[in-house]
Amino acid sequence: MKARLLRGVKWGALAALSLLMLATLLSQRALPERLQPSLQGAPPQILDREGQPLHSVYDGGLNLYEQRALEAMPLALRQAFVEAEDRRFWRHSGVDWRARAMALRVNLRAGRALRGASTISEQVVRILNPRPRTLWSRWVEGFEAWRLEARFNKSEILEFYLNQVPYGGNRRGVVQAADYYFARSLDTLSQDEMLALAVLVRAPSRLAREPQALLKRVQQLAQRLQLPPPQDLLALQRRSAPLEAAYFLAQLERELATQVPQRASLRSSLDSGLQADTERYLAERLQELSREGAQQAAALVVDLDGNRVRAYAAADARAPQAIGIDPLQVPRQPGSTLKPLLYALSLEQGWRADTVIEDATLRERVNEGLHEYRNYSRQHYGAVTLAEALGNSLNIPAVKALQFVGQERFLSRLQDLGVRSLRQSAAFYGDGLALGNGELSLFELVQAYTALAREGLWQPLSLREDGEAPLPRRLIRPEAARAISGILADADSRRLEFGDGSLLSFAQRTAVKTGTSSDYRDAWTIAYNGRYLLGIWVGNLSGRATQGVTGARGPALLARSLLARLPEAGALRAAPPPSALARAAPAAEPQAEDPVLLQPFEGLLMARDPRIPETLQAFRFELGWRQPLRSVRWELDGEFLAQTADKFLDWPLSAGVHRLRAVATAASGASAATPEVSFRVR
Repeated sequence: MKARLLRGVKWGALAALSLLMLATLLSQRALPERLQPSLQGAPPQILDREGQPLHSVYDGGLNLYEQRALEAMPLALRQAFVEAEDRRFWRHSGVDWRARAMALRVNLRAGRALRGASTISEQVVRILNPRPRTLWSRWVEGFEAWRLEARFNKSEILEFYLNQVPYGGNRRGVVQAADYYFARSLDTLSQDEMLALAVLVRAPSRLAREPQALLKRVQQLAQRLQLPPPQDLLALQRRSAPLEAAYFLAQLERELATQVPQRASLRSSLDSGLQADTERYLAERLQELSREGAQQAAALVVDLDGNRVRAYAAADARAPQAIGIDPLQVPRQPGSTLKPLLYALSLEQGWRADTVIEDATLRERVNEGLHEYRNYSRQHYGAVTLAEALGNSLNIPAVKALQFVGQERFLSRLQDLGVRSLRQSAAFYGDGLALGNGELSLFELVQAYTALAREGLWQPLSLREDGEAPLPRRLIRPEAARAISGILADADSRRLEFGDGSLLSFAQRTAVKTGTSSDYRDAWTIAYNGRYLLGIWVGNLSGRATQGVTGARGPALLARSLLARLPEAGALRAAPPPSALARAAPAAEPQAEDPVLLQPFEGLLMARDPRIPETLQAFRFELGWRQPLRSVRWELDGEFLAQTADKFLDWPLSAGVHRLRAVATAASGASAATPEVSFRVR
């Protein structure tokens, strides 16, 4: 009976052992072929222009980029980790049974878990194959540690461990930990700081909060290593993550989406210091402007040597930490900022900086109505030079400049300069294209302006320092680009509208242009010198109007601060100031070969204003003809109305549908009649 019982126990134990071994075998997981983490499928690490990580995602995953070869790590650091975590690391085969027995005795005596005995190899297994922290997991990890040491040598295991050991703040490895806790590189740490890194591994969050406990642990480790123990508390900084630059990274990722990464890291064009300052300046200025209804802002700084983006910043007064729609890529109405590009084209077509343009009342057909163009100040200045028209951002001369060069040609020029947002036909935008009725992004606008700043040479903006940029193309004649830059840098040319004490006057000769869209929805400033060009937008992404924020008052002040922050630049590539030039002959305005009625046009619809006495409401008829006039006979609804010696007639409004024609007599005596047009007055 006793023998049978013993055989039963024996077979039961054997069966249990077999089941245990089978369960152990089945619970084990595969080990990698190599300990170096694979970068396959991982995006390249983005560095700033100096080669420093621009932004690292600390999500608790493996450390893919910030690693160090074992032989490149300080010897004192390696010795500290082995002493602190696995004293017999170089002698055991994956599991330290002596350490486990000692830990078991201590824990049983205390009645709770006070001490662990995981070897470095077992910790590596835990990093490679995370499991719940249970006794069964510890059992299985021991077998995997044996397999690990059979596949890799001790140096490979220790190198992987030191590069992947977890710390607080989701940091992994001693390189990240040195930066996180001490804001320094691994090579510059003191002996005490290296000991602290070895000690922090056991309880990083708690020890970082308890300086006295950390000091005691470091002192104990120093004594075991026979080193002088520190006496003063260690100052842990636990600094925040590197510069976010989230919008820049998102744009760069979009550009890289169609490319296959060729290396583990990519050096971007971003200047981290300038980016941080730009973000700070932008947030501070927006805080002030938010009281006037502006909630978002964006800034772009470009190094004209290669058109490389040095700062790409955005700010949101309502949600400073939120990352949403990229305001640098959202098309908005640019106000008057397209005028320099328009006048550059007019210079190429024969106008000059001293060409005289008439700044007077101008009405143009818009569908069935009539639109009267006005300057921002609601004033007309009569005969002005092109330089004065551009410097003071006058609207009526700009419309005449567009009529001179042609809508199709100007739209084509903008598209050649990289403006892809203007997708409609020229007829869709009409003459309003000169005044910014189309929409384009800050990125597109700055990119187009670089051609003016670089004497007509254009190339796409680059977000990479190490990439091959497309060769520049000549899109604007050098003399035209220099002339426009000279006008934008000339304080005298803008005196009519902006006065003498304008914010647009900079210490260094700087070309500057502002713009404000309808109802103060968008405020813009573009400024450049010989080396840098910057663009700033302030407004609301919702399209809501601000309370009077203009380009000259809102972003212009920020432009001054940013330009003062930039390194000294070379001289602006511009023509001499145009203010001293003698005036040329007035610009030739389009005239008809045969007499035509400019006002009214066929199908015009007008409405009387009930708030104004009828006797004070009149509409001006206008004739267009190339010939010098002797007289004009005006006929309304088939009957004689009046005869004038010039091309105008002020007609008192009368309700109804009317037909008008004019018979013009030239100074030579020749007469010709206009086609009859119909119009309606309500």
